[in-house]
Amino acid sequence: MTALVRDPIRLPAGRSATAGAASLALRPALAAPRHPARVIAAFPAAVYLERHGGPEPRVVAVVACDAVRLPNAVVLGAACRDRPFRGVREGGEAWIGDGRVETEGLQIRIRRWWDPSPELGALGPAAFARGVHGLEQALHSTGGGTCGGTGGGLAGHPDPALLARLCAAGDLAGSVEAAERIVGLGPGLTPSGDDILAGLLVTLRLAGGALGEGGRGGGRAVWLAGWLGAAVTADAGTRTTALAATLLHCAAAGCAGAEVAAVLRGVAGHEPVVPAVRRLLAVGHTSGADLAAGVLAGCRAVLALGSATGRRASA
Repeated sequence: MTALVRDPIRLPAGRSATAGAASLALRPALAAPRHPARVIAAFPAAVYLERHGGPEPRVVAVVACDAVRLPNAVVLGAACRDRPFRGVREGGEAWIGDGRVETEGLQIRIRRWWDPSPELGALGPAAFARGVHGLEQALHSTGGGTCGGTGGGLAGHPDPALLARLCAAGDLAGSVEAAERIVGLGPGLTPSGDDILAGLLVTLRLAGGALGEGGRGGGRAVWLAGWLGAAVTADAGTRTTALAATLLHCAAAGCAGAEVAAVLRGVAGHEPVVPAVRRLLAVGHTSGADLAAGVLAGCRAVLALGSATGRRASA
C-alpha cells in the first residue's frame, strides 16, 4: 500500500534547507518517497524521529557535528553550541524521504553519505590477540574495567557475564537465552542490556569477518552473530524502546556508531586504542561502558572460537 503523503511542511520565508551527511544504513528510508514520522525525543545535541511503519531502521537520529554519531545518524554541520534543534519540539510531526528530513524548525537535505561499517581489513590471529590485549589494558587504565560482558548499567547482574562466557564457548542455544533475557533491560532511551548486545553483535560480525575462515574462528563468530542478531531483533520493537530496537537492527547488520567503530579500528591496529576507549566511555550515562563491555565480550569470544577451531583442526 502506498503511504498517503500530505503537503510538505512549509519552510519559513527566506529559509533554505540545511545540508546533512547521512549514514548509508538510512539510504533506503531516505531514498524512498516522503513518509510521515514524529519526533520522539529532542535534546540540545540530537533529535530522534520515528517513521510510521516500514522496515528498520525506523528511528532516524539527527545529530550535531560534535555529538555522538550513532549508526542511524544524519549529521549536521552545526555544533551543539549553535543550538541547531532549538525549534524542534518532542511529539511534533515530521517527514522522512525524497532525500530530506523535515520537521518544524528543521529542514535537512542529504548532500553526503558516510559508512557506518568500519573497514578493519584482514586480521591474523596473532595481531588480533595483541589488539584484544591492548583493549583490555586500555579499559583497565581508563577505569572501564576488563570484566567481559558486565556493563556499567547492569553491574552485578549475572546475565551479561553469562552471555559473554556462552558466546566464547560457542553455545548458541545458551547464548540466545541469555541475550533474550537482557533485551530492554535497564532505563533510558537505550537500555543497558541493548547497548551490551549492540557492542557484542557488531564485534562478532566485523571482527569475525576480518579474521575470516581458514581455521581462525572468524566464520564461527559471524555465524553466531547472525543467529543472535535474528533472535534479539525478532520482537525488539515490543520489548525495548524504538531507538534501542533500531540500534539492535543496525548492530546485527554490522553497523556501528563512530565511537564503537574507532575502538574496533584500534583493536585492528589502525588507530590508537586508548583515546578511542576514552571517547566511547564518555558516551551517555552508562551507554559507553555498556557498549565497551559488549565489544570486549565479542572480541574475547572471537579469540576463544578461533582457539577452539585451531584445536579441532590440529586434532
